[in-house]
Amino acid sequence: MQHSEPFSFTIVITGAPYSSQAPQTALGFAKAALASGHRIDRIFLYGDGVHVASSLSSPPSDESHWPREWSQLLQAHNIPGIVCIASALRRGIVDEGEQKRYELSAHNIRPPFIIAGLGEWVESGLRSSRVIYFHGGSRA
Repeated sequence: MQHSEPFSFTIVITGAPYSSQAPQTALGFAKAALASGHRIDRIFLYGDGVHVASSLSSPPSDESHWPREWSQLLQAHNIPGIVCIASALRRGIVDEGEQKRYELSAHNIRPPFIIAGLGEWVESGLRSSRVIYFHGGSRA
């Protein structure tokens, strides 16, 4: 059996938890890739995928808590979690900076996710050996 060099991945998630399988499937892929010695350069949430970064998600106790599971994986492996600013603002996902800028009553982004622009996605696409998309079927 040949030994191959490990890949580096950027994972893009466009589907929301609980309304698509995209976040769950992406999480399984990320865990398998890491267990196989590959690297995850960053996770990029776009479109409805930004709901993965919500700190207000509260599923029933007998269901998986996908935002928490993603947060734990990112923290455990020091993987940047990037939330597209345009998609996030449209869907009410804001950090403290955007809360102040738009004079909103609260912020609700789950650490370690951060809000950034599409430049982060472009940069990671240049750095990673593979960009893998997990689509939810919605638009940005």
